Amino acid sequence: MHVRLPILVFDIETITDLNAGAHLYQLQDLSDEDVESALNKLRRQESGTDFQRLPLHEIVCISGLWVDEKGFKLFSFSQAQYTEAELLKKFLSIFDKRTPVLVSWNGIQFDLPVILFRTMLHGLSAPNLFDQGEVNRQKRFSNYQNRYHQQHVDLMDAMAMFNGRNFQKLDDIAQLLGFPGKREGAGYLVPEQVKQQAWTDLTCYCEGDVLNTWLIYLRWMLLKGQLLLEDHQQLIANTIAFLKTQPQHQDFLTIWKKNAQATPFSAGAFPVQQSSWVQI
Repeated sequence: MHVRLPILVFDIETITDLNAGAHLYQLQDLSDEDVESALNKLRRQESGTDFQRLPLHEIVCISGLWVDEKGFKLFSFSQAQYTEAELLKKFLSIFDKRTPVLVSWNGIQFDLPVILFRTMLHGLSAPNLFDQGEVNRQKRFSNYQNRYHQQHVDLMDAMAMFNGRNFQKLDDIAQLLGFPGKREGAGYLVPEQVKQQAWTDLTCYCEGDVLNTWLIYLRWMLLKGQLLLEDHQQLIANTIAFLKTQPQHQDFLTIWKKNAQATPFSAGAFPVQQSSWVQI
C-alpha cells in the first residue's frame, strides 16, 4: 500500500454573505430579501448564473473525514455552534498539528479559495495551509495550492486530467461507481436549511459529500496502483464497519448497498448472505 497517512477528506457548505454583498455593491439601505434579489440579478448580468463570486460565500459548515493509523473520525463544524470565524479557526488548527494529505472534489477551484477569502476577511492566519515556500522552503515542492502536487488531491481536477472540459459532477461519478451519491439532498437546499436551523440535515448532507469523495478516492488510488486490490477491499470493509457506528449515516449505508449492485465490482463490498436452509 502506497497511501500516505493521515488523510483529510473535506467539503464546505456556503450561503451568500448578504452583509458583504450589500457593502460591496452599496446596497445597505435594502432589506436582506431585497439585497439577495439584487445580488442574484447582478450576478446573472455578470456571469449568467446566480452562483455568487467566491468571496461572497459565507461558510456555514465544514465537514471532514480524518483517516490515520488509528482509524476514522468523521466531524463537522457548523454555525449551529460556531460563528464563521470560530469554525474556520477550528478547521485551520488541524494543520497546526499534522500535515494531512488533503482530498476534495473541486477543492482547488471552490473550497480552498473560499476558505482563503473568508480567512482573510476574519483576519486569521493559516500558514500551514497556504504557505507555498515563503515560510517553509520545503513547501515550494509540496503544498496545498499547486494542482499538480500530491499534498492536495482535487479528484474532480485530477480525474479530468486537469482539463476543465472533462469536469464531472460528484453525484454522477459516485453513482456511476456504485456509491450513494447525493441521495435526496442537494446544495441548493442549504440556504433554506440555514433559515430553518435544520443543522442536522445540513451537516449530514455535507458529511455525505465527504464520504462519497472518500470512496471515489479509494477507487482512484486503486486505479493508480497506490492501493493493491486486497488493501482497497480492506479499506472498503473498514469504511462499512465505521459507518455502522454512525447513526446519522445508516441511510447512506443502505443506499450504498443498493447502488453497489449496479456494478459487479462494487457489489463485492456487500456479499449476498447465503440461506442456511437445505432443500430436500
